Amino acid sequence: MASQDNFKGAKLPCEKLDANVRYIHSVFSDDDTLVTRFLSSPFDSALKFCLIYANGMVNNKLLNDDVIRPLLQYRFPEEHDGLTRLIAQNVMFSDDVKQTDDMEAIVQGIVYGDTVLLADGCADSLVLNTKGWNTRSIEEPESERVLRGPREGFNESMLVNLSMIRRRIRTPDLKFRFLTFGRKTRTKACLCYLDSVVNKHVLEELKKRLATIDIDGTLDTEYIMELIRDKPYSPVETIGSTERPDVVAGRLLEGRVALVLDGTPQVMTVPFLLIEDFQSDEDYCLNYYFASLGRILRILAFLISTGLPAIYVALATFHQDILPAPLLISISQARDGVPFPTILEILFMLVVFEMLRETGARMPGIMGQTLSIVGALVIGQAAVTAKIVSAPIIIIVGIAGITGLMVPRLKSFTILVRFTMLALASVLGLYGFLYGRVALLILLYGMDSFGVPLMGNSTEKLKNTKDIYIRAPWWMMITRPKELTKNRIRQNRGSKKK
Repeated sequence: MASQDNFKGAKLPCEKLDANVRYIHSVFSDDDTLVTRFLSSPFDSALKFCLIYANGMVNNKLLNDDVIRPLLQYRFPEEHDGLTRLIAQNVMFSDDVKQTDDMEAIVQGIVYGDTVLLADGCADSLVLNTKGWNTRSIEEPESERVLRGPREGFNESMLVNLSMIRRRIRTPDLKFRFLTFGRKTRTKACLCYLDSVVNKHVLEELKKRLATIDIDGTLDTEYIMELIRDKPYSPVETIGSTERPDVVAGRLLEGRVALVLDGTPQVMTVPFLLIEDFQSDEDYCLNYYFASLGRILRILAFLISTGLPAIYVALATFHQDILPAPLLISISQARDGVPFPTILEILFMLVVFEMLRETGARMPGIMGQTLSIVGALVIGQAAVTAKIVSAPIIIIVGIAGITGLMVPRLKSFTILVRFTMLALASVLGLYGFLYGRVALLILLYGMDSFGVPLMGNSTEKLKNTKDIYIRAPWWMMITRPKELTKNRIRQNRGSKKK
């Protein structure tokens, strides 16, 4: 197909049907999926039409019943005020009919599953809604499974995803604003927000950053997230994403903005708070006691996963006098015959564990789970027997790996922090670990998400943190998070500009 710039602002060349068809074919040169169907009225052979569409993108039954059949059965009057207007108003059964002579609109309609109707003697066309490509059925997202709560998940169709959001928030206050990204892909997207709740400053900042995007293709929301995020070189995510419509609806009710991109089930939400990674989708479907306990366990799991290997290396290498004598003797006996220092032992097993986890995640179904479990058992036991690593290392790595899986959204960040803490502890002992923790806190508390502090109000009094460390009862959560809805936001210091 020709470049988008070749026909941007162009119009249909004339009123002659053959010339218009040839021009559209020149735009779609060397494209064998383009279908051209010529028709003429059985009541007046002078009335000639042409249908142009992309094969495989249209619903053939819809095309036959709502476009071709009524066009051939209608008896056109001798006098009329514009043939295309007459067809649009009196003939077509299609639910969406657009009359246009703009070539960009015509081409975008064809590549998006619409059918273009040209009539002889008319310098404009009708773009008819006949979309009919296959989409994946609505299923529960694999990465966000719950034991209790809604089981629906987004799929790759933007219109289907918008309908699931609309079904949960049935108010005209819910606004949908359509956008297009990608010079080549021309991917459709939609901004979703509640007009009376959304932070206007966040909304305007998001629109401003989206307007700077200039890229050939956007095949996933990650493309957009990397281009508009705060502090793009930071390992900390500042934009949220989810595949669940109930999560998006909940965030919209709190004053956030969602971006739905056609072709991907991942929906982007801003602003983002770090605590969202520790919140489970079913926290709001369970009793608040159990939900709060689960959230506290996830926070503790992140601290253990990122800190336990570093603490073990620091104690075993620099601070043996802190350990109780029986424990120190047990560790010494376990390390008897192991030729490598503690830091190399733990690095080796952490890398092996991550390889096994990644392999298990990529393998299909039950085979991946079996490989992860059997691989960990066999390699761990063999490594201890061969005196490559000591038994306490297997325990430390196992606990760190399992607790890291409790917060899957922070998987990459957890691995990075774990190895950073481990490196500091191997050089400076517990002092290095403490320095690393302080540096991490400084990094997190200094970051924003579209002007909103990444850590939210986590430093305020416990009564003001009703949905951070715990999940308070619903009768106590009667106000929206003030850091999301307040009129003024913190001055942005790290947004990426074009």
